Amino acid sequence: MTPQEPYRRLRLDELVAIDVHTHAEVSAAGQGSLSAELDAAAGAYFHADHRRPTLSEIADHYRERRMACVVFTVDAEAATGTPAVPNEEVAEAARLNPDVIIPFASIDPHKGRAGARQVRRLVEEFGVRGFKFHPNVQAFHPNDRLAYPLYEAIEEAGAIAVFHTGQTGIGAGAPGGGGIRLKYSNPMLVDDVAADFPGMPIILAHPSFPWQDEALAVATHKPQVYIDLSGWSPKYFPPQLVKYANSLLQDKVLFGSDYPLISPDRWLADFAQLPIKDEVRPKILKDNAARLLGLDGQK
Repeated sequence: MTPQEPYRRLRLDELVAIDVHTHAEVSAAGQGSLSAELDAAAGAYFHADHRRPTLSEIADHYRERRMACVVFTVDAEAATGTPAVPNEEVAEAARLNPDVIIPFASIDPHKGRAGARQVRRLVEEFGVRGFKFHPNVQAFHPNDRLAYPLYEAIEEAGAIAVFHTGQTGIGAGAPGGGGIRLKYSNPMLVDDVAADFPGMPIILAHPSFPWQDEALAVATHKPQVYIDLSGWSPKYFPPQLVKYANSLLQDKVLFGSDYPLISPDRWLADFAQLPIKDEVRPKILKDNAARLLGLDGQK
């Protein structure tokens, strides 16, 4: 797209779905955000093809399907020594593809107040709408006070926080799990964050095995906490998650794929087989995300 070409704005009425969980796996320079060991383990765990689409390829993939997607990287440089895909590249891809990409970012919580300044800059100057945390890879407990300057900045900016919860495919099968510790991803740790930052919308990412009931409890108790359904084929969803998605949490459950680890095509095909009520299905696929992201006023 040249600077002279008009940009299409996101048109909600033309979208069939909003995928709230997709990853920028590779930078413009070809650098990924994970070590070779962790990247290989994740690919083997998910049996994923084409693991490293560029940001323009992500835009094309979702445009062809008449979907929008939230895109983010994971900044875990303190724990892994590997720099993340730059947040600015994701934001620039959203600027060039505003009909498709909704930009989120990621800041390593170990950056403290320097990270908080980045939050403000990314929101104010680049239009970033939310921030992704991966406690396993970033090696921190979500309720650790080291992250609170980031949460304060996110809440003040009116942005969203996304937390990986439950088991992760990152490092799965590698010796020692690649050094990744599962203890960090219990959603009950995010309950403290939700209590301390009631003005910050929170998404608990993924079915939270082995803590699914904890995630459901947090989402039903804290009004600003949502659950996305990414990272698993829907045919493997725990039955209590399906039950709550169909009832108490029908306005707080979101479609997410975890692309490129799981394709939206595979996810949607399996989701179509779930016993989800007809009136609930469009809420999960698009309406809940549109409301959370403030898109429901767009046509």
